[in-house]
Amino acid sequence: MSLKISGYPLGMTMTNAYIVVEEESGTTVVIDPGFEGARLARIITENGWRCQAVWLTHAHFDHIGGVGALVAGLPGEPPVALHAADLPLWELQGGAPLFGIEGVDTGPRPSIDLTDGQLLILGQTKFEVRHAPGHTPGHVMFYCDTADVLFCGDVIFQGSIGRTDLPGGSYGTLMDSIRHQVLSLPDDTRLLNGHGPETTVGRERAYNPFLNM
Repeated sequence: MSLKISGYPLGMTMTNAYIVVEEESGTTVVIDPGFEGARLARIITENGWRCQAVWLTHAHFDHIGGVGALVAGLPGEPPVALHAADLPLWELQGGAPLFGIEGVDTGPRPSIDLTDGQLLILGQTKFEVRHAPGHTPGHVMFYCDTADVLFCGDVIFQGSIGRTDLPGGSYGTLMDSIRHQVLSLPDDTRLLNGHGPETTVGRERAYNPFLNM
C-alpha cells in the first residue's frame, strides 16, 4: 500500500497540518489541523477521499484550532484522537487564552483515546502511537515503519527541539522521549514535524545541537 502525504503550513504559527491518504482505498486522516480547517475539508472533498479520523499529536491551540471547521466540513463528522493526558489542555482551548487568543473552535470532544504502542489503521496501513511527553504531558507521535515516516509534532525539529517552558512542559522528560522514541528508529526515518522543514533521524542524530551537548 502506498501513502500520499501532503503538508500544509497554516496560520500565524505556520503549523504543519498533514493530509495522509492511502491511495488504494482513498482513505485519509488529517494530522494536527491547527488552522484553516474548512480549506483542508475542501481539499479532501474535491479529491473524493474519505476522512476516517483526525489524529492530534497534542492539544496546543495551534494544532487543534482548525478541527471544528474541518469536521463540520466533512460528511459523517470523523472522530478525533488525542492522548488522555492532554485532554485538560484541550479543555482550556489549547492554552490560547494565555496568548490573548479567544474563540478557538476545538471541534467535537476527542473520542479516541491514544495510548503508547497502540496501532492505528488507515485502510490497510498500520501506524504505531508513540507517547513522547515533555512538550506536553500527552504528546504522541505516529510512526509508520512501512513508509519510514514519523509524524513527530513538536517533539523534535530540524536542528532544534520542542519548547518546554509552557505549562506541563519538562526539558528532561522531552530529552528522554527523544532518546527512546525518536533516536531508536532507523536513521533514514523521515521526521515530519509540527513546524518547519522535514528532516531525518540520522540528520538530527548527527547535527542537532541539543542532542550533542
